[in-house]
Order: sequence, then C-alpha cells, then structure tokens
Amino acid sequence: MEGSLFLPALLTGIFCYLGAIESPWLFGMSGGFYVVGRPLVAGLLTGLAFGEVQAGVLCGLAVQAVFIANLSTGGATNSEITYAAYGGIGLALATTKDPAVAVTLSILIGQTFGLIFYNTRMALYSFWNTRAQKAAENIDDRGITMNHVVYPQITTFLLRAVPIFAAIFFGRSLVDWLLSNVPQVVTDTISVLGGVLPALGIAMLMGIVIKDKIHLVFFFAGFVLMAFAKLNMIALVFLAAMVAYIVYLSTGKGTNNGSAPAAADAGPAVDVAYEDDDLF
Repeated sequence: MEGSLFLPALLTGIFCYLGAIESPWLFGMSGGFYVVGRPLVAGLLTGLAFGEVQAGVLCGLAVQAVFIANLSTGGATNSEITYAAYGGIGLALATTKDPAVAVTLSILIGQTFGLIFYNTRMALYSFWNTRAQKAAENIDDRGITMNHVVYPQITTFLLRAVPIFAAIFFGRSLVDWLLSNVPQVVTDTISVLGGVLPALGIAMLMGIVIKDKIHLVFFFAGFVLMAFAKLNMIALVFLAAMVAYIVYLSTGKGTNNGSAPAAADAGPAVDVAYEDDDLF
C-alpha cells in the first residue's frame, strides 16, 4: 500500500513546486502561482495523480472557497496557499477523500508548516542574493547564474516538493490513526467546521467586493434562482452578465451624458491639480 502511494505523493510534491511564485517552468507567475498554485487546479492535478479526479476536484473546490479571499500584503501572508492546497488535498485523498477533512488539513498545513517553510525560503534567498551580488561585482558570470537561478530553484524544490511528499507519504498513517481513534464528536465537529469555512471565505470575499449594501440584492437573487429555479451555473453567469451590463448603462457610466460639451463651455482653463476632493 505504501508503494502505491509513492508516485501520487511524489507527483503532488512536484506540482506544489511548479505552483511556486518563483518557479519559471510554467511561464512564471502566470501559469505557475496563479494557475497551478490555486487550490481548485491543485484539486484537479492531485486527483489525477491519485486517480481520483472527482474527489480531487470536490476537495479543491472546498479549499478554494476557504482561501478565495486570502490576501498577501507585501511580503507578509497569513497562510501559504500552495502548501495548504497540495498538502491538505493530498492527505485527504490519501485517507478519507472527504472535502471537510481536506479543508481542515489545508488550514492546518498552510498556517503552520507552510509559513515555516515560506519564511525559511525567504531567509535562504537573502543568502543567495548576497552571493549573486558579490559575483556581479566580480563579473563572475557562472557565480551569477548559480546563485541567481540554480541554487534558488534547488532551494525551492527542496522546501516545497520534499515536505509535501513526506507529509502525504508518511503522514497518511498518522491521519488515519487520528480519524479512527479520536471521539466521534471530534470528527463530527471537524466535518461541520469544514463545511462552514468555505462559506466564511465567500463572505470575506463579498466584504471586499460589495461597496454598497444594495448590491446584496443581486447575490440573494442569484441564490434564489439557483436554489429554487434550478438554474445551472453557466446560465446564471450569462444572466448575471446581462443584469450587470443593464445596471452599468442605467447608472450613466456607459455614456458621457454630455459631460464633454459642458466642459467645453466652462470658459477659460483653470488649474485644478489640487481640486480633487478624494485627495483630502
């Protein structure tokens, strides 16, 4: 059984490395961090590695909903989303295949081990950057290449692929033991919290997106249409796009409303560089 887990765990670790923000192999951030590094894509790729595509996508969907409003300010982050996605989903597929368990494990891994390895990587990168700067001062082409490209990529691989592989390959028995020996009330609580956390992530996103409370009407309308009118997601997206366009036109933002002629009749030009109310 352990042998059958080796290849899926290895592939999951490699996917985690490819999803790093500094990994150059998938067009850098465009195809790596913002595609392969997202939990929903991680669920698909991990599902392919384990031969459980449907379970992987369901776990990825649940984890994506939790981290949908996850923001990083500068170099600070409250959770390492790529570690969380591949570690949590990989362990869930290796054990119960339960999305609620995937959510719980993802949060645990992302906010503990993920941040530890993230900060370790940043510290090591400072070391390689210092060596690369010295090589540049000495016009050492090989030193620049090794310290700016080769050594950082080896560091990233060792701090991403290896921990995720080890967590899945060696941690599966620990997770199985915990789930089978903890009291039933604890596992029920984990399932309930795992179901609530995606809703919390969506609520956080709504708090960022919604600027006016009246916009909540559109969210409630979409919920009613999906829950009671049984519209599928694709039909709802097209309907929402049409409503958004109508609202955009009705607010006058789609036309200039004669603002250009009014500006032309305003008389002599006036310096209004500091007349913007938003600046004060």
